[in-house]
Amino acid sequence: MSQGAMDLVAEAKKDVENLTPEQVAAELASGDAILVDVREPAERETASIAGSVHAPRGMLEFYADPSLPYHKEELSPEKRIILHCASGGRSALGAATLKKMGYTNVAHLEGGMRGWQEAGQPTETGS
Repeated sequence: MSQGAMDLVAEAKKDVENLTPEQVAAELASGDAILVDVREPAERETASIAGSVHAPRGMLEFYADPSLPYHKEELSPEKRIILHCASGGRSALGAATLKKMGYTNVAHLEGGMRGWQEAGQPTETGS
């Protein structure tokens, strides 16, 4: 039996920590978390969350693997990593993948950028 994309997202959400915008804002304010934006570059042109690290979903595994030349220092299995996308699907899939890669303190922003904005959290224009 095959699974559709939304089946995969639902499965991923069962396996990862799903955070509200308020929970993410609190973690960012504490300075203990790295927020990773997995949206495409064009999506960041309209709005982004200050301080977020950009790692498009298609490159996430490569940026997260310390053994590769693509690795981004901000992405470390020892750090608290929170992913977000536009609505929460890609970030849930990405968080589940990072867990498979050995990241133990990973979560995602439920509702993504849309939920963040609807909760009245601040954004910046452009990336």
